[in-house]
Amino acid sequence: MTKITAAITAIGSYVPDYVLSNQVLETLVDTNDEWITSRTGIKERRILKEEGQGTSFLAIKAAQDLINKANLDPKEIDLVIMATATPDMPVASTGVYVASQIGASNAFAYDLQAACSSFLYGMSAASAYIASGKYKKVLLIGADKMSSIIDYTDRATCIIFGDGGGAVLFEPNEEGLGLQDEILRSDGIGREFLKIEAGGSILPPSEETIKNKQHFVFQDGKTVFKYAVSGMADVSEKIMQRNNLTKDDVNWLVAHQANKRIIDATSNRMGLDDSKVLINIQKYGNTTSATLPLLLCDFENQLKKGDNIIFAAFGGGFTWGSIYLKWAYTKQ
Repeated sequence: MTKITAAITAIGSYVPDYVLSNQVLETLVDTNDEWITSRTGIKERRILKEEGQGTSFLAIKAAQDLINKANLDPKEIDLVIMATATPDMPVASTGVYVASQIGASNAFAYDLQAACSSFLYGMSAASAYIASGKYKKVLLIGADKMSSIIDYTDRATCIIFGDGGGAVLFEPNEEGLGLQDEILRSDGIGREFLKIEAGGSILPPSEETIKNKQHFVFQDGKTVFKYAVSGMADVSEKIMQRNNLTKDDVNWLVAHQANKRIIDATSNRMGLDDSKVLINIQKYGNTTSATLPLLLCDFENQLKKGDNIIFAAFGGGFTWGSIYLKWAYTKQ
């Protein structure tokens, strides 16, 4: 029996038109372009401004981009996994709505929430469904409307996040390409350092929680930074060692775009040259679940069949991990 692996065969993306630059942020909070750039690497981010449009809008646009580029019949999709930290609403699954809207009428769908690691965890899930032999086409979408949970008077968080969506299609592969290995981790110690305090079952919405701004993202930046640097670097180095990969064997690092300094620390630990590190944080900021697929879309022309790619992410919870994947196609 030939081993079935799960390979990415198509990708799509979407970012809103509105550009929130560092210069605009200077008019909202006490900050400046030099400070933001030196500490995060971010120059601008995209914001979904239109009223009544949520994460599903970004996800649908990204999925439609993939469907159009791949000339895919959405009825052939078996499963839609919606990686997001900002679902349209509680209870009703965003992924189910997205699947219906894109015409994936034969697919089942669900949401996966692991903060900024949601897409990475989704890659693991999608791969397992494919490797089981039961499913042939799994659509994994990462999308977040982070602007919906950001306090634009809080300079610690409003400079970091943006909105966007990306999608990848996983299909069976018998050439040994696709997902090779994964190291996924989590630690509940992170619950206090990166969170939205209110709106859940512990602290339901009230006049008080709204007044106290407890429905916005809170982040203890220094602590999260410390854990993210060690967490992402550790698993990325470990997955190289476990698969006998040297720095010369790795073609690309596709890392979560939270902070340029965290990405640099990870690539340094791996011994990678800067030319192998994919970066677009300057354009989009941290789009949470969308960062990894947005990177793939922005750099698709440089990816070649057989390339060794290391994915890495770190998110609230804490959640983190690294995935080793062999790229399955060269764009024509």
